Amino acid sequence: MSSGNGRTNGRSKGGSKSGSKRRSSGKGPVREWVTFDDPNEEGRRWQVDVTFMLSTWNCIFGCGCKGVLTEPTPELVLGCCSYGAHFSDKKDRDRTVKLAKKLTREEWQYYDVGRKRGVVAKVGPSGWRTRLADDACIFLNRVGWATGPGCALHQHAMRIGEHFADWKPEVCWQLPLRRIDREEDDGTVTSLLTEYARDGWGPGGDDFAWWCTEAPEAFTSVYPVYRSQEPELRRMIGDELYEELATYLDQRAEVQVPAPASHPADIPIVLGATRRR
Repeated sequence: MSSGNGRTNGRSKGGSKSGSKRRSSGKGPVREWVTFDDPNEEGRRWQVDVTFMLSTWNCIFGCGCKGVLTEPTPELVLGCCSYGAHFSDKKDRDRTVKLAKKLTREEWQYYDVGRKRGVVAKVGPSGWRTRLADDACIFLNRVGWATGPGCALHQHAMRIGEHFADWKPEVCWQLPLRRIDREEDDGTVTSLLTEYARDGWGPGGDDFAWWCTEAPEAFTSVYPVYRSQEPELRRMIGDELYEELATYLDQRAEVQVPAPASHPADIPIVLGATRRR
């Protein structure tokens, strides 16, 4: 295991570093990282974003989330579901198709559309995503639906007492976490585990009027991300590595000098005195 401060948060093939713009004018690093060897896969190491893992981010869907359109639309309660979910692979796609068949008409607003047209749509020569219905993901129940706004798969999982990660497309249950695999010159693989920032959406992410990992109002949890997202992290990196990571982060959070690097959106904005007219 190794740790350090840095400003890398991107995708690259070959080499060991990729640059990003500095988002804070304060002293100290924008990001702090720690590296672990994968305990079960030789030749893979994990570079974990300590800054985000120790932050207080939490999902505020339906509680102030402004969506991912070019204008803030909190009243629509669309969350990050406006463009459909891009499947990670064929297995992810086929699994979602299979699970959709278990939803009932009472649970799912677009049940009839899904049954008639299917729940996936092709993107480019080899990609797939969930089909859109009324300009958002076909699984998204809208304001006014009997079960309330939200993903029908997510709501179904909650109703039957299962974790939503066992029901939703991979990218949906992983957000705001993101894994980026980087091939190194020596043939090994470095897996970055960080936040799903705007760049994860491609060029279109720059057009969002709002994004939750940049918004102070989304950093209000009483628990750090590595605890609040424990079920998701265990699925992403395995139980053994999660325990090692959690132990390290527990200890890192207690160290005051040097203190852990604060997430830019996790720092409250303090306004100075203003002059009255």
